[in-house]
Amino acid sequence: MRLGYSMSYWGGAGLGPADHLALVREAEALGYESVWAAETYGTDPASLMAWIAGQTERIALGTGVLQMSGRKPVVAAMTAATIDQVSGGRARLGVGVSGPQVVEGWHGERFDRPLARARDYLEVVRLALAGAPVSYRGETLTLPLAESEGKELSLAVSPVQERLPVYLAAMGPRTIALAGELADGWLAIHFPPEHLAAMRAQHLKGRDIDVAPMLLTLVEEDQELAYDMMRPMLSLYLGGMGSRRTNFYNRLAASLGFEKEAAQLQEAFLDGRQGEAMAMLPDALIDAMTLCGPAGKLRERVAAYREAGATTLIVGLVTPTRRLRSRQLRLIAQLVRASA
Repeated sequence: MRLGYSMSYWGGAGLGPADHLALVREAEALGYESVWAAETYGTDPASLMAWIAGQTERIALGTGVLQMSGRKPVVAAMTAATIDQVSGGRARLGVGVSGPQVVEGWHGERFDRPLARARDYLEVVRLALAGAPVSYRGETLTLPLAESEGKELSLAVSPVQERLPVYLAAMGPRTIALAGELADGWLAIHFPPEHLAAMRAQHLKGRDIDVAPMLLTLVEEDQELAYDMMRPMLSLYLGGMGSRRTNFYNRLAASLGFEKEAAQLQEAFLDGRQGEAMAMLPDALIDAMTLCGPAGKLRERVAAYREAGATTLIVGLVTPTRRLRSRQLRLIAQLVRASA
């Protein structure tokens, strides 16, 4: 099982570009196979990966994730191919449909037919990266436009990799199945190993793709402190990463048996009672959706992910300073090796 490092979201904690670059370089030296950067409505992960490409040597460079609503699929293919060129073949293109809060509020598009849009998007990305003339007729996308002056065009720059890996962020059964059908990897955000194993068996059906859970991670011998360190970010996901009607992380928590707790937490968070929402998080839910606690406990949990079929484990850090994050990178690398 490979190890990935998620830079997550920039801002806060007093960490600047030099700090983030130093942490990526340290992850590379520690044997982390990949680094990933998120988007939402903040930093642009493609720009970050291009910047990091020139200052690292081996680590794979992933967008985790680009929002489909923010880039046309041919632009995503151009971006990935360019990063692959400047990095000598280290690009990983991670994409996702996002949610209505961002798609409609930030990008000004309707959040409708997400599964059909994802299918069309992945099909066109594949055509473009393969160097084929892009001609496509889908449910949500037609290239070139019918009855227009448009012509079939091919990507003018080729990726270094013969097949540049494309990952789909997926949480629901049909989207997971789509990842198995059209992608090279599945980004499974906050999935516990038991749920990962069940979804993999039911919806990937033996397809050989990179199963890559992305998890908030903290190695900390004081378990109560570890839980408290997880509360701000996890409560943001469950309470604020979406609307009252549509929050995929909240739905995941409900599917794991925490429907009542997830609903109450979201209500408190969206009413402006964030401190109350954090306090509502049950320890069992934190254990299910994150990796946090003493090293011995996490070694067993990491082994469970390996047993569940995870082939890459992508960790995001919650500690606030560069020094503490550096320590976490070392501790995580050690426990992953020890769990093998």
